Amino acid sequence: MSSNISIPSSVVSVNWLHNNLEANNLIILDGTINKVFDTSQIQIPNTRFFDIKKKFSEVNASFPSTFPTQGQFQKEASALGVNKNSAIVVYDDKGIYSSARVWWLFKAFGHDNIAVLNGGLPSWKRSNYKTEAMQSYTGELGDFEANYKPEYMTFFDGMKQASENKTHCIIDARSESRFNSMEPEPRDGLRMGNIPNSVNLPFTDLLVDGELKSKEAIEKIFNEKADKEDAIIFSCGSGITACVLALGARISGYKNMSVYDGSWTEWGSLVNE
Repeated sequence: MSSNISIPSSVVSVNWLHNNLEANNLIILDGTINKVFDTSQIQIPNTRFFDIKKKFSEVNASFPSTFPTQGQFQKEASALGVNKNSAIVVYDDKGIYSSARVWWLFKAFGHDNIAVLNGGLPSWKRSNYKTEAMQSYTGELGDFEANYKPEYMTFFDGMKQASENKTHCIIDARSESRFNSMEPEPRDGLRMGNIPNSVNLPFTDLLVDGELKSKEAIEKIFNEKADKEDAIIFSCGSGITACVLALGARISGYKNMSVYDGSWTEWGSLVNE
């Protein structure tokens, strides 16, 4: 007989998910960003599509993927059938990319019973586990209640103060070439550069073939950038891959950290030098 489960850590393996597919309170979310619903695409069985861009971002904001309001997040999560007692596993089509943003959003709204699927859909497929055609969720509304935790997010004014006063370790998840202005930004008209007093740690440094490196390897990488006691703000292009660094830092035992929501898209647009 199936029963309720608790998520054991911030990351779970495809084997763990496969072994717990029948749990009563399990909800699987596809957090692939910029994905268009299409029944010709495949998903892990019983997955529900978490539409970051159109449902879980402030769509009228000036910058992409802007943090949603508490009311919006609660409404859209409930529409996916998420409950207060749900055990959530989120994945994406790249391995680990935008799924970490979904994990961070839920934590920012007070729901800790969630994990990222290590390696995402590619690892699931490599294990030859069952898939199905992508489908819309048509079940009942959930009773999810959002409870915003402001310490999870940093916005422009807070980022400006942290940069000027050097109160935080600011870590940028973009590639080394973008961080060092050797490669243009992918967004038209956005200047090159980096936030003053920030350091670079490309999110890809934590991954091998879309899966996280070992806990020991990730912890070693972070120990070269920040002490466990440091207050950290993670940034990137638009607040997505910064969450991959937050995931790695959480696994490594860091606790005092937040994500700069606007990231370089906002900073590079509002600050001229």
